[in-house]
Amino acid sequence: MCQLLGMNCATPTDITFSFRGFSQRAGITSDHCDGFGIAFFEDKACRLFVDNQSAVESPIAELIRNYPIKSRNVIAHIRKATQGKITLENSHPFSRELWGRQWIFAHNGDLHDFNPDLIGRFTPVGNTDSERAFCYLLEQLVVRFGYCEPSLNDIFQVLEELSPQIAEYGTFNFCLSNGQALFSYATTKLHWLVREYPFKPAQLIDLDVEVDFSQMTTSEDRVAVITTEPLTQNETWTAFKAGEMILFQAGQPIKNVITAVKRLIREAADPSLKRVTPADLY
Repeated sequence: MCQLLGMNCATPTDITFSFRGFSQRAGITSDHCDGFGIAFFEDKACRLFVDNQSAVESPIAELIRNYPIKSRNVIAHIRKATQGKITLENSHPFSRELWGRQWIFAHNGDLHDFNPDLIGRFTPVGNTDSERAFCYLLEQLVVRFGYCEPSLNDIFQVLEELSPQIAEYGTFNFCLSNGQALFSYATTKLHWLVREYPFKPAQLIDLDVEVDFSQMTTSEDRVAVITTEPLTQNETWTAFKAGEMILFQAGQPIKNVITAVKRLIREAADPSLKRVTPADLY
């Protein structure tokens, strides 16, 4: 299974601490070594770095670990391939333009036989189920709203409707951002926390590193971190419920809903229906 890392902040913040621990899972503390990527928003645009090398070996990842790029919205991904070759075009996060903004999407999971009809406005470059899902979501947003940008609440409602439909095809955990906020959804595994004043020290799980955030923050700072598995051992992480969608803005959750995924309901009633694939093994 791939792993996700998202960050949404009240003020521009760097992700070097979290990324240092997260990237260890790309070959040292875990085996998610089939490519990595990270996107940093700056208002409507973003800096996107992807590599089909692992985040442990990639010189680009080494740059990210040591160069504090500050942003209000960040999405990172380390890949353990289930569909699509280990190539640059199959490395997450994926990027597209819509309504004059860059949109960034990263997914972990495995969608079987998910081949929606796409009308061509958004076309996959690679051959992953993840990029197809991203193109489908954006295409459906255009179908609903045309080329007039809707509110975040309107976008949330459409994602709330579409995400459980896509999850019928398999595990569907994702982070999505347009630079204004960060949408996240999980059918199996995602966790989140908020760091805010008064800040405390945090200790990474994957590295023997501790940072005292009280020494480098102000009372105006607030940071929400979303990740597949908790990154620190001395902080309280909240697990997403199955089918839960959360919208993060200004470093905190502002809206959430638990969707009904019919496949999960069927599997709960009859465990023999549950299909476990390599994508479900963390």
